Amino acid sequence: MDLSRPEYYINRELSWLDFNSRVLEEAQDHANPLLERVKFLAIVANNLDEFFEVRVAGLQQLHADNSPATGPDGLTPNEQLRQIADKAHTLVRAQYSCWNEELLPALAQERIHLWEARRLKGAHLTFIKKYWKEELEPILTPIAIDPSHPFPRVLNKSLCIAALLQPGRGQPVLGVVTVPRVLPRILHLPELEAGSYHFITLVGIVNFHLGELFNGYQVLASAPFRVTRNSELYVNEEEADNLLEEITQQLENRRKGDVVRLEIEATAPDQVVQLLREEFKLDPEDVYLAEGPVNLNRVMTIYSEVKRADLKYPSFTPVERNLPESPDAFFKTLRNGDILLHHPYESFSTVIDFINMAAVDPKVLAIKQTLYRTGDDSQVVQALIRAAENNKEVTVLVELKARFDEAFNIAWAKQLEESGVHVVYGLMGLKTHCKLSLLVRRDRDSLRRYAHLGTGNYNHSTARFYTDLGLLTAREDITADVAQVFNLLTARSKVKNFQKLLVAPSTLMAGLLELIERERQHALAGRGGAIIAKMNGLMDPEVIRALYQASQAGVEIDLIVRGICCLRPGLPHISEHIRVYSIIGRYLEHSRAYFFANGGTGEVWAGSADWMNRNLRGRVEVIFPVEDPVLKERVFHDLLELCLRDRVKARSLQPDGTYVRRRPGPDEPALCMQDALMDLALGRKINLSAPPSSRTRKKRAKKSSARTKS
Repeated sequence: MDLSRPEYYINRELSWLDFNSRVLEEAQDHANPLLERVKFLAIVANNLDEFFEVRVAGLQQLHADNSPATGPDGLTPNEQLRQIADKAHTLVRAQYSCWNEELLPALAQERIHLWEARRLKGAHLTFIKKYWKEELEPILTPIAIDPSHPFPRVLNKSLCIAALLQPGRGQPVLGVVTVPRVLPRILHLPELEAGSYHFITLVGIVNFHLGELFNGYQVLASAPFRVTRNSELYVNEEEADNLLEEITQQLENRRKGDVVRLEIEATAPDQVVQLLREEFKLDPEDVYLAEGPVNLNRVMTIYSEVKRADLKYPSFTPVERNLPESPDAFFKTLRNGDILLHHPYESFSTVIDFINMAAVDPKVLAIKQTLYRTGDDSQVVQALIRAAENNKEVTVLVELKARFDEAFNIAWAKQLEESGVHVVYGLMGLKTHCKLSLLVRRDRDSLRRYAHLGTGNYNHSTARFYTDLGLLTAREDITADVAQVFNLLTARSKVKNFQKLLVAPSTLMAGLLELIERERQHALAGRGGAIIAKMNGLMDPEVIRALYQASQAGVEIDLIVRGICCLRPGLPHISEHIRVYSIIGRYLEHSRAYFFANGGTGEVWAGSADWMNRNLRGRVEVIFPVEDPVLKERVFHDLLELCLRDRVKARSLQPDGTYVRRRPGPDEPALCMQDALMDLALGRKINLSAPPSSRTRKKRAKKSSARTKS
């Protein structure tokens, strides 16, 4: 049977848009606290920005080059662009419908208002007029377009106002003013009464005073607009003399790439829209009409500024692990057994402590670290700098090509180098995405390595709302493999075999296919077979074909895929034993964890790699085994199994590519996996007494021997 037929695969771009629609569902869900719904709406807008900057921009380039189909679904770039436009326009209309018809009225009921400038009076009107004169007008540059005043260069995602201006005589002309980025896009107006909140957009203030700005013209009409540009970096690593300098230059070019999307207020006159379309060389489907704030991502300010705990999720403080504070006792604990961390339910401070302790412990001689996304206030980087200042050998692999974090990473790389840290940038042509920290310590008996391996970034800020796993270990076979990975990264050493780790791009793909094939062989031999895999994305056609073959042999496969999934579950004779779920909730599901039944022995793996082509072939990734029996059970029961039991935030992927929210049956509890994990972290009991549904119960029976023996 040909498992490469296009109808067996979902297009990756359309799958991503469906994922963003699931995020929008959280903004529409009245069960979520009001301000959390506002936050989800802002996330949808931010996600769309990145999608157009990278994915749509890439497809437009392929279309311009007359490229053929780009994926296993068989769609050409032009076919994808047409379908993307249909879905994206529908999504944007739903965004603004949610904002205007649900969130704005609900916010007003809670005395939280986002005002139009023309509706202000009294103290609020006085405030914006004063702000206009003292803060805003002096830094604005109005431009009336004519032969001596060409259309200004509009930077990526900068907010502007287009105005149709009537001079004293002649035809109307187009005026443009850019809203400054140095000022907040949403301003908090003075409080008129206790407990009320009042906001106005910066562009609203500019628009209100547009007649003053274009003095001598009659403003016939105006509309805020925003353009999204191609933001992919095009770096020729082979010809770059200095990768850091080359990427720094490319970051400046990113702001000026080709325009791929125009967002403009829906009230804009057709004449203005047409003039902007011609200026930016856009087709009609590239224009998105905004029935409200042009950049809904900015409503995140309302979430941040409004101090109403009753309108947000109940506060949760990650649990601190009770570990020794002295280095000797801490590292002895690691020698006695591995430590598994599950963030944000458990505090990321344990990882920070691990690196901080290494920085000051005189017995630690060397530290090696990978950094992918660090943020603007990295405690890990500060610890590494402190270690170098304490004369330790510190080597840091900084990934300069971490998309949209390049500027942070460049700044940290320079600061690390100035502090005496040996900074390297990985392998040519490959992003370094693995999450590794390794230190060498002189213990009483010998030199010994200690390591942290994770599924998420060394970023203490995102660790508060990304779910990730981390393993602290002193196991010699694993730490020796980690050392080999660093040798691969710093010296391009050719490592053919690793004892424990699966490492992309050398051994991970083959190892993953072998694990899937092993389950298939168990099923064919009558020993049953089961796979549970949790990841962010599933795209790789070779992996999908292997899963289809395993399903055909009878392997029961549960896939928990937060975002893109190109596999179609439930196809008769192809994937009828495969189920796909997506969980969108309070925290961003970011951990990657995999269970393979292996005939009853049970194996659990975790790591940095999704099952996507870029992870398996174009990045340095590490998947590590969780071998301690107690920790294996914890990953299985307290993560993977809870995901499968979720009947609140989980959606089930249907064969036609749609998602249906899972609801509890008569014999199932209404369990929210993330809430359950918070309860477990706090030592509370969770209700798992209700049995799974009949289908799930049948499936569990096949896996029972694997669970009891693992």
